[in-house]
Amino acid sequence: MSPTSRKYRRTACTGLALAPLVALAACGGGSGTDASAEAGSGKGTISVWAHQGQKSEAAALQNAVKSFNSSQNKIKVDLKLIPEKDYTKTITATDAAKLPDVLEFDGPTMANFVYNKKLAPIDTYVSAKTLDNATAASKAQGEVDSKHYGLGMFDSGLGIYGNKKLLDAAGVKYPTGLSDDWTAEEFTAALKALKAKDSDGKTLDLQESNGYATEWGTYGFAPIVWSAGGSLLKDGKAEGALDTPGVVSALKTFQSWKTYVDPNTDGNAFAKGRVALSWVGHWMYPAYSEALGDDLVVLPLPDFGNGPKTGQGSWAWGIGADTKNAKAAGTFLDTLLNDTNVTAMTTANGAVPATKTALAKSSLYKEGGPLQLFADQLAKPCGDSDITKSCVAVTRPVTAGYPVITSKFSEALNSVYGGADPKSTLQKAARAIDQDFSDNAGYKIP
Repeated sequence: MSPTSRKYRRTACTGLALAPLVALAACGGGSGTDASAEAGSGKGTISVWAHQGQKSEAAALQNAVKSFNSSQNKIKVDLKLIPEKDYTKTITATDAAKLPDVLEFDGPTMANFVYNKKLAPIDTYVSAKTLDNATAASKAQGEVDSKHYGLGMFDSGLGIYGNKKLLDAAGVKYPTGLSDDWTAEEFTAALKALKAKDSDGKTLDLQESNGYATEWGTYGFAPIVWSAGGSLLKDGKAEGALDTPGVVSALKTFQSWKTYVDPNTDGNAFAKGRVALSWVGHWMYPAYSEALGDDLVVLPLPDFGNGPKTGQGSWAWGIGADTKNAKAAGTFLDTLLNDTNVTAMTTANGAVPATKTALAKSSLYKEGGPLQLFADQLAKPCGDSDITKSCVAVTRPVTAGYPVITSKFSEALNSVYGGADPKSTLQKAARAIDQDFSDNAGYKIP
């Protein structure tokens, strides 16, 4: 497994490990007004916190800071890298007054940090050019009540990687893009056809070794819920959204795929040709491309009736709520999110550029590029609530209650995969989510 694939298993794809998210839900103390951020002079030293991911990412960020500091003499950035496994816990445990002027955060945590008054809106402090250049999907992840609290350098996406040689040998026709996606029934039929040509009958990788009672369970498979016409949360409630007949039926189909799944404990089920299909994200492209070459095809997830869907969202940048120099913070973010730095970062980590101009120039994601599918999906954003048949990239619910949503959904998904009844399991999860929201006044942010 490449360093890129290891990192993106934990971050760009999954958001975070589950434990830090649950800790967020417990921190409480939220509600209240926006931030006490002060504009300041636009000069002086500003503090910046970021997670320390893979070496190439850290180097790209350090180079961006070094270049910014040497390009002018009004603002100096003091960068602090915090180990990824400790990062979210550190922000959660730090009083807002002691947080830095600029901080990175994982997308699903944003609303909770807003709720707990740790982030300030950035609209006044970053330039209109920076906001306009952000992709719509990236902006959707960072928006609460029409205010933007975060923008990312990169985004994420899901798809199915296929082994053309194995698909052709089994006589399986496969999609060429979003316009001719598999239906769920066609996908199941493809698994059956592949099984007939496979020595052990295992034809599919669902990244089972990551575990499903984790953020991977939500990020990786909530698209089934959305594609079935359901939602993790709708109008502040999970009942009637997560447990609809369509979602129940879709998860029964998901459950039926287990017989075709290679546990992939060595991480090489697809790369070594043991399976023909791998349900994962952009972050596996380097390893898969190297292993399969021209036999690699990139396909959308199957359509359960409401159109194919994908998750999206990743790390983003914002301004600390108690900063006294928000103007300087905004100036730094304008530079950090320019084409030079976004391209350097996405070259380092292989992720989807989260700005329009860098995306258009990307050799991987531009029109005609090998990963154009991921850009096409992100070009049709749903946001987190208006999940129609025509949109594709869905933002995980932007709410301070997200830690409980992902915890209950991923636990339910894991139970269903293990054989539990989808209907009663989803109903139980929906009731637990709604009870938590009731106990916390809907996590409303005034």
